Amino acid sequence: MTIVIAGGSGFLGRKLVKRLEDDGHSVAILTRRPTRARDVQWSPDGSSGTLPLRLDGQDAVINLAGEGIADRRWSTARKAELRNSRILSTQTLVRAVAQCAHPPKVFISASAVGYYGPRGDEPINEAAPAGSDFLSRLCVEWEQEARMVESPATRLAIVRTGLALAEDGGALPRMLLPFKLGLGATMATGDQFMPWIHVDDWTALVSWLVHNDRATGAFNAAAPTPVTNHTFTRMLARVLNRPAVLHAPAFVLRASLGEMSTILVNGQRVVPHAAEHLGFRFTQRELEPALRNVLGV
Repeated sequence: MTIVIAGGSGFLGRKLVKRLEDDGHSVAILTRRPTRARDVQWSPDGSSGTLPLRLDGQDAVINLAGEGIADRRWSTARKAELRNSRILSTQTLVRAVAQCAHPPKVFISASAVGYYGPRGDEPINEAAPAGSDFLSRLCVEWEQEARMVESPATRLAIVRTGLALAEDGGALPRMLLPFKLGLGATMATGDQFMPWIHVDDWTALVSWLVHNDRATGAFNAAAPTPVTNHTFTRMLARVLNRPAVLHAPAFVLRASLGEMSTILVNGQRVVPHAAEHLGFRFTQRELEPALRNVLGV
């Protein structure tokens, strides 16, 4: 297959490109600054530009573009950056697809489990309504833009990703040093759920969505066994053979991180009902063996 990926140079994008190329697919990466033969220059400003010429006749488009949610504190300006990097890039792709004489057969668009907002210990599948906080509203708007691409010619699947576990990217590497120093801590109450997914299962799921003609709508990219923050802390400490007896209260997190602390203080007990219903099987279903696999211990 011929596949075009926006956001292919990011953490998850790099993992996905490798998997797809290893499987024999031809992959092109949309980027502002092309440096390799497979790179295609684009301007994710909301307009289609010359992109229809590049997308015409492709088998699939995968949209992973967007600034990192937890990279910096959420000032008003940063919130605008987070929104624009997602909405404008999606608008650019959707408008380009609409102008193709032979549009891509499938469009995969990223989203996040933050769509659901804080939900306590209620099991959440893809039919659950959206929340009302900043992350929820951002995901709702992001997905609404992506849904404009759907047509008889183009199938749409939306990937609501949880905490993707890999040693060389995402949130896990930021956790490792304090845990290795014996400074691992439970966050807030510790009762908030953390939807997680092994990065290999994530790339397998996205590849499966590309190939499965029955896969439409939203899919939770999270392992079938979400755990609480307390359990995650205990298991990561055990895998690293280090203590983790500290506690970071919610008020401390809010004082230091501001509104961005919602990522740590709140949670969702997300389950991947849609993917499993259609037959996708996770290879890493339990957290501790998944962590050992990622960390090679």
